[in-house]
Amino acid sequence: MKAEYDFSKAKKNPYAKKLKKQITINIDLDTIDYFKSQSEISGIPYQTLINLYLSDCAFKKKQLQLSWQ
Repeated sequence: MKAEYDFSKAKKNPYAKKLKKQITINIDLDTIDYFKSQSEISGIPYQTLINLYLSDCAFKKKQLQLSWQ
């Protein structure tokens, strides 16, 4: 390992804004089971599917529609 490195020509990571942050979230068991079953069908890990779904909602700026009856 070098004693010193030259970063004068270094470039910023273009994907830095897309990095993920680990959080804790409470999700109903039925919801988890749904995404796990979708995971088995698609071959994509269920946490990735949840992230893809939430990312799509955020990208499309979907507004939550609730009606209490």
